[in-house]
Amino acid sequence: MAEREVLEVDVLFVGAGPACLAGALHLANLARQHDEAVAQGARAGAPLGELQIAVIEKASEVGMHSLSGAILDPHALRELMPDFEAQGFPAESPVTEDAVYFLTAKKHLKFPVTPPPLQNHGNYLVSLHQVTRWLASKVEAAGVNVFAGFAGSEILFEGDRVVGVRTGDRGVDKQGQPKSNYEPGIDIRARVTVLGEGSRGSLTKELIPRLGLDRDSLPQLYATGVKELWRLPAGRLHPGRVLHTLGWPLPQDLYGGGFIYHMSGDILSLGFVTALDYKHPDTDPHLLFQKYKTHPFIAAMLAGGEMVAYGAKTISEGGYYTMPRLYADGVLLVGECAAYLDAMRLKGVHLGMKSGMLAAETLVDALKAGDTSAATLRGYPERFEKSWARKELHRVRNFRQGYERGLVPGLMHTGLQLLTAGRGVFERRRLDPDYTHMRRRHELNGAQAPAPVPLDEKLTFKKLTDVYLSGTNHDEDQPCHLRIADFDICNERCTAEFGNPCQHFCPASVYEMVEKENGRRELVVNFTNCVHCKTCDIMDPYQIIQWVPPEGGGGPSYVNM
Repeated sequence: MAEREVLEVDVLFVGAGPACLAGALHLANLARQHDEAVAQGARAGAPLGELQIAVIEKASEVGMHSLSGAILDPHALRELMPDFEAQGFPAESPVTEDAVYFLTAKKHLKFPVTPPPLQNHGNYLVSLHQVTRWLASKVEAAGVNVFAGFAGSEILFEGDRVVGVRTGDRGVDKQGQPKSNYEPGIDIRARVTVLGEGSRGSLTKELIPRLGLDRDSLPQLYATGVKELWRLPAGRLHPGRVLHTLGWPLPQDLYGGGFIYHMSGDILSLGFVTALDYKHPDTDPHLLFQKYKTHPFIAAMLAGGEMVAYGAKTISEGGYYTMPRLYADGVLLVGECAAYLDAMRLKGVHLGMKSGMLAAETLVDALKAGDTSAATLRGYPERFEKSWARKELHRVRNFRQGYERGLVPGLMHTGLQLLTAGRGVFERRRLDPDYTHMRRRHELNGAQAPAPVPLDEKLTFKKLTDVYLSGTNHDEDQPCHLRIADFDICNERCTAEFGNPCQHFCPASVYEMVEKENGRRELVVNFTNCVHCKTCDIMDPYQIIQWVPPEGGGGPSYVNM
C-alpha cells in the first residue's frame, strides 16, 4: 500500500452544501476584516495571518449532489452578502404566487387562504445546484480551497478529540484490493473540522454516538422526497408560481405531500414527500409519487411535457428537539445533519447558511484564542440560542411530532402551535425512530399497502428510468458502499417477517430479491443505481444496512435540480 499524504489546514469543512460554503466564506471574510483592523490599529491582538481553509465535497463537481425543494428565504444570504443580487445570484425567479390544494382521488380543493408558513412573498425559486456552484465561486475567490470528488470516509481522532478527516481511497476493486490506478485517501488534519454533510451524514452518524452528542436530544424523524423536472410547451408556465398539495394518494395516517414549482425555461419542478414513520412494509415513496402524477389536476399540468431529470433525498424533519449537541473538541456540526430545517415552512437552506455563519464567528474567536477545545467552541450553540434561527426553529419545535397519528390530527395540532408559540398540545413529545413504526406482516390486521399504478413510461416511470435521468454513475469495480452486516437476515428472517421492504422504500431499485437456480430468493444489491438518498440506512427494520460514501466523484448528477 502507498503511503498516505497528510494535508494540514486550520479549518476543514466537510460537504459543499449551503451551510459549509456560507461558513467558509464568512470565516474568510471575518479573518480578513480582523487582520485589516489589527493592521490599522483599530483592534487589539495579533493577526490571524493566512488561514488555510478547505472544503471537501464527495460529488465530482460542487452542486452535483444538491437536491432541494428550491425555495430560498434570503435572510441568511442577505446577512452574508447584502448585495447578493448585484453579485449575480442565480435566482430562477422571485416567488410571485402561492397556493395550497387538498386532493381527493379525483378532485382538488384550493385553500381559501394560504397558511402563513407557506406564504413565500420575498423568497426566491432557485436551483440548488446553481446556488451552490455560485457560492463555491465566491468561496474560492476569497482564498478557500474547494476540493470536489473527495469523500470523507473516516473521522480522525486523538482520544475523543477530532483532528480531521480521511478521504476515501481510489482505485480499489470489488474485493477491496488495489488496482493499477490505486490512490490512497488523504489525511486532512485540521484544528477544527466542521461537518455539514446533509441528511443522515455518514461521518456525523459515526461521531454522534461515539461522543454521546445525542444524549439530550430526541430521535431524528425523516421523510423521503422524490422529485422530477419536466419540460413543458412554451408559454404554459408562470415563473414564480408555487403550489403545495396535501392528501391523496397518502393514507390518512401518513404525513407528506406534493410540491409544484414553475421555474424558468419552461421547466416544472414537482415532487412528493413521504414521511418514513409509516406502518406498512410495502410503502413505496417512488410509487406514491408516480401515482400522484395520475391525479387529473397534476396530469393536466404535465400534458404535452417531457420528464428530463430525477432525484431523491431524505429530509431531516424532527426539528429543534432532535438537534444533537453541536460541538465537541475540534468539531462543529452545521446544516441539516445538525437538524437545521423548518419542516413547517418546508425550508432549510437559509437555516443551514446561518448555522455555517454562526460556526464561522465562533471559529474566529477560537483561532484568535488559540483554543479549539469544546470549552471555546461552545460559543457556537450560545450564538445559535441568541439568533433568529433559534427563534424560528423553536417556534416549530413540535410540528412534525404532531402528525404521528395522521393528517387531520396533525393539521389541528399545527393550528394550536400557531396559537401557542409552538407548544401545541404537548411539549417535547418523544417519538421512536422511523423504522420502529414498520409492522411485521402478521401485525397488519388486513391493512393494505397503497395500490400500485401502471407505469406507462410517459407520465409514470419505472425506478430505473428515473435513475437513468438522475445521471447517476458509479464505477462498478469498487467495493459496494451499501454494507449489509448479515445477508442471512435479509434472505430469511426479513423475507418472512416484513417481505423485504428494501425493495419498496429504495427509490432507485438498488435492492432486488432474485430467484436463484435452487428456487431460493436472495437479495442482490445493485449499488451502482444508488442516488445517495440514505433511505435504506434509516428504514432497514434490523438496522444492518450501513450507507458509506462510494469512491469520490460517484453518485447522481443533479444539474439544475
